Amino acid sequence: MENRNDLLWSQLHALTVIAQLGSFTKAAQRLGMSKAAISQRISELERAIGQTLVQRTTRSVRLTDAGQRLVDDSSDSFAQIARSLAQARDAAGQPRGLLRVTAPVALGRQHVAPQLEGFFRQYPEVRIELDLSDRIMPLAQEGFDLAIRHTSTPPESHVAFKLCGSRTLLLASNAYVKRCGLPQHPSELAEHACLTYLRPGPVSWLFERQGPVAEGLDAERHRVSVSGPLRAGNSEVLRDAALAGLGLALLPDFSAAAAQRAGRLRELLPDWRPVGVFGDSIYAIHPWSSTTPRPVRLLVEHLREALRAGFEAQST
Repeated sequence: MENRNDLLWSQLHALTVIAQLGSFTKAAQRLGMSKAAISQRISELERAIGQTLVQRTTRSVRLTDAGQRLVDDSSDSFAQIARSLAQARDAAGQPRGLLRVTAPVALGRQHVAPQLEGFFRQYPEVRIELDLSDRIMPLAQEGFDLAIRHTSTPPESHVAFKLCGSRTLLLASNAYVKRCGLPQHPSELAEHACLTYLRPGPVSWLFERQGPVAEGLDAERHRVSVSGPLRAGNSEVLRDAALAGLGLALLPDFSAAAAQRAGRLRELLPDWRPVGVFGDSIYAIHPWSSTTPRPVRLLVEHLREALRAGFEAQST
């Protein structure tokens, strides 16, 4: 069988993809083949080696010790081949290939998807699959090339490109303020209807007073427990509820910008900065590698330029 080792490379590559994704189905999707074809490749590899490499149950896929050793010994080589192919494609001229991108629903709908037309005009050979979800998914395991994330602390285990800054705003409709009054201090929010993001446990908001702070002193902070008629896991839902006059809401600026510019939402407590609700920056995050594929770099650069221009315009 030693003379036929070169015929087993595709089978071995399938094994490394299964190990990475933990699923025959996901591996089949990544490799563009059927689940049956993936299973056949693993069976061929097991027969050639004479050992069981993958233990399958109805609920999980797990590599045997022999399978894991094989993957550990070969994964770096396949990664290097992938990098070499990407570099060769980059040198060939026009960037091409498929990019799988994930983004939060509101940010993706309002600010990522509208920028893709301009990107495709520049790079017509690049294809994009855009998955919009507020669920944070592991990139490599789910097969994503890039994630757009609203965060203050991008993961150190990934390559993170800062696209632009972001602010969290306390907002309400004019109708709500007319009906319920204008809060002057964070402590007063306990008496207001507050529309909150869906997270486990009681809800409290932390505010920090803005402005100069005397040397040696920390900025004044105030935490207040809040409640209201609606909790939701999507900032667009909370924005629309605030527009309807149901209460106050802490919203990321990108979700509320249009309504604020139109005068339909007004900022409250401008001297206080909300802390720890949403991130203070928007990042593009790529699974770690020594080199970043050219299509990924180009999309990051396009989004950075477009988002910065858009966010600067909405803040003026």
